[in-house]
Amino acid sequence: MAHIGTSGWSYEHWEEALYHGVATGRRLQVYAQEFDTVELNASFYRWPSDARFAAWRDQLPAGFEVAVKAPRGLSHSRRLRDPAEWISRIERGLRALSDRRGPLLVQLPPTMERDDDRLDVFLSMLAGWTRPAVEFRHASWNDEDVFAILERHGTAYCIMSGAGLPTVLRVTGALVYARLHGPDQERLYRGSYSDDELREWARRIREWEAAGHDVYVYFDNDEAGHAVRNARTLIAMLAG
Repeated sequence: MAHIGTSGWSYEHWEEALYHGVATGRRLQVYAQEFDTVELNASFYRWPSDARFAAWRDQLPAGFEVAVKAPRGLSHSRRLRDPAEWISRIERGLRALSDRRGPLLVQLPPTMERDDDRLDVFLSMLAGWTRPAVEFRHASWNDEDVFAILERHGTAYCIMSGAGLPTVLRVTGALVYARLHGPDQERLYRGSYSDDELREWARRIREWEAAGHDVYVYFDNDEAGHAVRNARTLIAMLAG
């Protein structure tokens, strides 16, 4: 099954593309009327309380899933060192989401070079039900031994598209997780994917689905509402 959404939902510059004057507090409900998943990015900057996660659970419709981005305190400050305290907080928050819980995204910083042992220890401490995906921003991680670690722990390699990021179409488990950061070759989060580019992503998604994978794709090119429009187009292509 494929779930298509955007990275974040509350952007002032999405007024024309999606919200049309709706109150800020109702944006998530409006978003959920059109999409069945969203990637929570605010958790990267400030980890929400368990009560906040529970409130999102209560206001979202059945079948909607929230993928949660791990906090930068874990991924960027500690760089996965001594993760036990953060893992406990993360798992409490994810439990509060209950059946609205999607995968857990861990985005590593571009300055963090490959460290197989640290990755292995971290993933071994995560509960399997968290369905983790790891986004590697340093090229040294793109190696068969790293992919083998992900496979052993049932963790998705996060497939990326964006300026300066290699698009490695590697599947390392039941979950396929992709983040589309925009087609602009100079800067991330900018530009709109062409219909031809989206058709190619639709083709890949169908192949992954046919192979029995659960697929999650999030558009992160939030500028000018491109993420919303691109997600709509891709959903329509997959339905056609």
